[in-house]
Amino acid sequence: MVIPPPINPEGLKRLVANYLPKEDLTLIDRAWELVLRVHEGQRHFSGEPRVFHLLEVATTLASMQLDLDTVLGGMLHGVLNEGVTYEEIVDDFGKDVAVIVDGSTRITQVAYNSKLASKAENLRKMLLAIAADIRVLLVRLVNRLIDMFLLDAVDREEQLDIAQETMDVYAPLASRLGIDWMKRELEDLSFKFLYPEEYEELTRKLESSLDERQRYVDDVIKILHEKLAESGVLPVRIIGRPKHLYSIYKKLKVQNISLERVYDKVAFRIIVNTVKECYEALGTVHANWAPVQGRIKDFISVPKANNYQSMHTTVAGPHGYFIEIQIRTDEMDRVAQEGVAAHWAYKEGSKASTSDARLFRELKKLITSLQEVEDPREFLDHLIGELYDPEVYTLTPTGEVKEFPLGSCPIDFAYSIHTEVGDHCVAAKIGGKHVPLKYQLQNGDIVEIVTSPTQHPRRDWLDLVKTSRAKTRIRSWLRREEKERALKVGREICEREVRKYNTSLKKIIKTGHIRHLLKELRCNSLDDLLAKVGSGTITVQNLIKGLQPEELRKEGEQVLEKLPPEELASLMVSQGGQRQATDKSGISIDGVDGMQVKISRCCSPVPGDPIVGFITMGRGVSVHNANCPNLLSADPQRWIDVSWAGIAEKTYKVTLQVSTENRKGIFADISTRISADNANIVDISAHTTPTNQAEMKISVEVEDLDHLKTVIQHLKQLPEVIVARRL
Repeated sequence: MVIPPPINPEGLKRLVANYLPKEDLTLIDRAWELVLRVHEGQRHFSGEPRVFHLLEVATTLASMQLDLDTVLGGMLHGVLNEGVTYEEIVDDFGKDVAVIVDGSTRITQVAYNSKLASKAENLRKMLLAIAADIRVLLVRLVNRLIDMFLLDAVDREEQLDIAQETMDVYAPLASRLGIDWMKRELEDLSFKFLYPEEYEELTRKLESSLDERQRYVDDVIKILHEKLAESGVLPVRIIGRPKHLYSIYKKLKVQNISLERVYDKVAFRIIVNTVKECYEALGTVHANWAPVQGRIKDFISVPKANNYQSMHTTVAGPHGYFIEIQIRTDEMDRVAQEGVAAHWAYKEGSKASTSDARLFRELKKLITSLQEVEDPREFLDHLIGELYDPEVYTLTPTGEVKEFPLGSCPIDFAYSIHTEVGDHCVAAKIGGKHVPLKYQLQNGDIVEIVTSPTQHPRRDWLDLVKTSRAKTRIRSWLRREEKERALKVGREICEREVRKYNTSLKKIIKTGHIRHLLKELRCNSLDDLLAKVGSGTITVQNLIKGLQPEELRKEGEQVLEKLPPEELASLMVSQGGQRQATDKSGISIDGVDGMQVKISRCCSPVPGDPIVGFITMGRGVSVHNANCPNLLSADPQRWIDVSWAGIAEKTYKVTLQVSTENRKGIFADISTRISADNANIVDISAHTTPTNQAEMKISVEVEDLDHLKTVIQHLKQLPEVIVARRL
């Protein structure tokens, strides 16, 4: 479908004139003059002049018979990065062309901290532009298709990067628009660069059997004509074409079979005149060859979201080979190949058809769902997850079609309607009968969602849902709930601590001391501070240092004995003095030599924790965490300054509290995760709560504070874990 470019725009103008005879084609000449001027001397990555590439993009768009604004947008899509302004394009070619050009222009002026962030922002920009004008996507798709044909010119690393992005994003977007020929081309070209050895081997094997396959195709077409004629159905045409390489490769991988066992390497298409004849032809096919159960799909009565309509069936055909047969009308076939371009909504001022409007609405819903995802990796994962190839087609009670990946459940369906419906989903009805939320949706299911205002998302829903939309919404709610819980706990802790200074959070805010506090603890806002305190990110000891209002602070060493134990402990940690003696535990004692040192079991500090020593009666120095309650309630006169020096002992014991959703195997998963971080489990106790949660206390041996933080962080990453913290 890609047409080689002429060396001037005359061929492009003739092509456009064939289907848009009333358009002012001098605009093409003006666009060509502009690209010649701004891209003079520039080369495409393939080595050819940049202007030839731009002309090829415009020519391919014209071959799809798209409107003139889209063709001009394709030719001009790089000029904004060469000094031409958006306003100049509006003045010379109109606002629509300017919108297409702007949306098709990659972000290059901003420096990103990673290649991943750059890719995410460029895709985000494109998707937002699609929401304003879907022709942006057509230009980007054609541009990417032409680049893929020339990808041999770049190094292997860039080949892999571009091919993977094409397979994950651009091919599925072409499928969303229903442009089947472009989807197949993009997938096969991506396959060529991602798996070159498999591509070459598959190509070679298929070519070696080309003559034999062609004889089989001719034979089957002849038999189909005869059988249909006997039934009184006279098809417009019957086509037998090989399936594209990547679809065959996927079948080989999924079914783990050899190429010789892929019998439906050829798909047959029966084109008839009317919808009635589609069903008559299907009946004839099934009357002569046994259909494969589960492979009969009626996309005529229930079209796909991209407006695709056809009957699909797989039968044990002539000579015992399985063959796939598609049956459709001529108009359906045109839409199946060209998608949205077959009845372009913008062409010659016409309005979007109902089916096109539904397609655009679905795309905009996808784009809206991605706008709230900030993290680049999460954004790309969500985008790729949303661009799945649907295998299950269900209906709402009003007849609206919903598409899902295989294995989806009613929760996926609920979130496809609205976030509020998903959040409060308690049950579902299929055909009027109640089914559990773990029920797997089937083709043709009419689904009704039952909601309750008291229902909220559960962490175990993440194991049931398949769509990225549902997973993102569930995780978002769980994060909000966790943050609200942390805010509540953090507020209680802060209020408790400031009362020790005869003040309150309100007074600290009113006096302006809050600014000093936020700066000292590196927080963006009061809520940020409270949440970090509640989650344990900011320790109570550090909070105490920052919370003491400036006007309440005492000066001079003579008043140290009057300070609260918490502040005295923090001062001792921060003072640091000369370190003279180091015990085998790796503890350095200020100014004291030969004193026995032991790690306190009540708080079990590890290297990296702020620590204070306590002189015991006859047992040397007991080392505590600086915010240990036992230390703070003891006599400050017996405190001594200690610090971590060289670490002699290999491990230190700490106790963790872990709360999880209760399910079979959760204890094994927790143990495996801890062991994977090279932490030794010393003791574990657990019980279940009335809310079906598992509460565990786990004693582990770690090397230092960083090691402990790694263990806790990895535990929090388990989907079932609600709380993981140090006691």
